[in-house]
Parts: sequence; structure tokens; C-alpha cells
Amino acid sequence: SKEIGDLIGIEDFTALTDLDCEDNLLTSLDISNNTALTWLHCFGNQLTALDVSNNTALTELRCGENALTSLDVSMNTSLTLLRCQGNQLTVLDVSANTALTDLKCNGNQLTSLDLSTNTALTELKCYDNQLTALDVSANTALTFIKCSDNQLTALDLSNNTVLDEVHCGANEFSSLDLSSNTVLNELYCNDSDSLTSLNLSNSTALTLLWCYNNSLTSLDVSANTALTTLKCWNNQLTSLGVST
Repeated sequence: SKEIGDLIGIEDFTALTDLDCEDNLLTSLDISNNTALTWLHCFGNQLTALDVSNNTALTELRCGENALTSLDVSMNTSLTLLRCQGNQLTVLDVSANTALTDLKCNGNQLTSLDLSTNTALTELKCYDNQLTALDVSANTALTFIKCSDNQLTALDLSNNTVLDEVHCGANEFSSLDLSSNTVLNELYCNDSDSLTSLNLSNSTALTLLWCYNNSLTSLDVSANTALTTLKCWNNQLTSLGVST
């Protein structure tokens, strides 16, 4: 951080490909003339608007921790990484961004998120929003998902067979079936009062399980012989199945 308040004159650098102005005091940023940009980091400023419609070569955009109420990335079809967390977004349309592999949009006010065209996604962080549904059936390349602290009433991960790490706590679904997630390594499903059922029978690679502060009445981890960390306090457990 250099406490820079403006970047007046940046428009003259038309050949600029990389711009990092993170952690400053910028309230506006005009990059409409910087059409060669492939990499823009403007994280941690005071931006209320960001126009990237002319920046069609962008592959990486980090604009998190600002005060953005909208973000149009429909022209940025080459984006592989988008991090817009910690803003005030109520809508995020990434349907044109089919090359995305990394999406971080947590800490906004999103009520829906359509990922049906983002089939290349490997990492998704959409936690701390107001999502009531999340369809990741088309995102078969996902290895990491964090969708905790939403209002999800269901979570279907049956198509996401290469998932390594899942964070889905503090939601409203009653059951979680991970029978297709055979390579899952870490599961964080704590703090969901409505969660009464958890199927881990096929998740034999699991090393870490956080399932505390739920309403589980039973927990069978007898197949999860690789477990090194298990936190299951504050449930309604009457049985706990472990391997012998």
C-alpha cells in the first residue's frame, strides 16, 4: 500500500499488460484505454464502480474488498481467475466466462449464482452470501468448494467426483450424501442445525472431518480409516461407528 488516491494518466500507458494497484485509496479507476491489460489487481481500494468492458484480453481480475455494487464481466471471455469478494454485489453473471477456473465471490449479497457454463472451474468460493440454491452439476472439474454461510436447503455433489476439499457449514440442508466423492480429503460441514444425516461410507480418503454443532443422531466413520482429525461435538449422537 502506497496510499495512492488516483491513477490519473494511466490511460496513456496503452501497452500496459499488468496493473497492480492493490491496497490503496482509489475511489475510481479508468482503464478504458488500457486494452492490452491481461492482469488487473485493484483489491482493497474504495472503488464503487469498475468498467472492464474494453479490457477484453483480461485473464485475471482481482477486485475484491472494494464497494462495488455491480460488476459486468460479459466482455471478458478470456478470464480464468475472478476474485470479487467482499463487495456489495447482488448479482454476478459469469455465463460468458467459460474459461474460468478460479471464482471467488464470497462476502457479497448474492441470492443466486448460475455456474452452468463454467465447466472448467476447479476452485469455487461463494460463502457468506444469501444463496438458497447452488447447482454445481456442470462443474465436474471442481477440486475445492466453499459455500458455507448461505441459506442452502440442498447440496448435490454427486457429479463432483474429484473434489478434494468441501466447506459447506452453516446452511439449511438436512442431509449430505458424499457417496460419489471418493477422493475427498477434508470436509467442513459444521454449524448446520438442520443437518441430521451424513453419508461418508465411500469417502475413504478423508483425513479431516468437522461436523460439530449439527443435529446428527449417528455418525459412521468406520470406513474412514485415514482420518486424523474428527470434531463432532454438540450433536445428538447416540452412536458413533469407528473402525476396529
